[in-house]
Amino acid sequence: MTELSNLIITFGYVGVAVAIFAESGLFFAFFLPGDSLLFTAGFLASQGTFGIVPLIVLATLAAIAGNSVGYWFGRKIGPHIFKKPDSFWFSQKRVDDAHAFFGKNGAKSIILARFIPAVRTFTPIVAGIGGMRYVSFLSYNVVGSVLWGTFVPLAGYFLGTSVPGIDHYIIPIVGLIIVVSLLPLIPRAVANLR
Repeated sequence: MTELSNLIITFGYVGVAVAIFAESGLFFAFFLPGDSLLFTAGFLASQGTFGIVPLIVLATLAAIAGNSVGYWFGRKIGPHIFKKPDSFWFSQKRVDDAHAFFGKNGAKSIILARFIPAVRTFTPIVAGIGGMRYVSFLSYNVVGSVLWGTFVPLAGYFLGTSVPGIDHYIIPIVGLIIVVSLLPLIPRAVANLR
């Protein structure tokens, strides 16, 4: 068993739900390993530790709730924090750009962000700051959360039920999940280095 597996077993459904909620919308929790946590919990469900259906339902609801909190934080607190002169960390143009971005690409950005670590934490906050309508945000949030909250644990579950001895390879698989989920950030990082 990995340390992550032991933590998930120790804290159970509540621990998984709290971690997913926090990573989904609390800006200080962006470092939590949502993908690997859900994949490992899905694998543990294949071993009888969890029920896969309650796990999927809890993960999806926690993701929706966390994103909604992030959105409302951005909507209510963001404008007050960001009503100050431009600085290294802030520019009004970025807020205006965020508003335009979500007006044009709202559905795609909210849904795709769900599958990218750290981005999934900040996207709902930026959507709130940018003034995206909550009804639109919520509908995209639900779609992205259902897809992510279903697909990631099911991947762990099906791997656990179909590959004998897979528990010996869980650490490399979780490492691969982390690398793959960070791949979409590489072009942006390279562009920023130029």
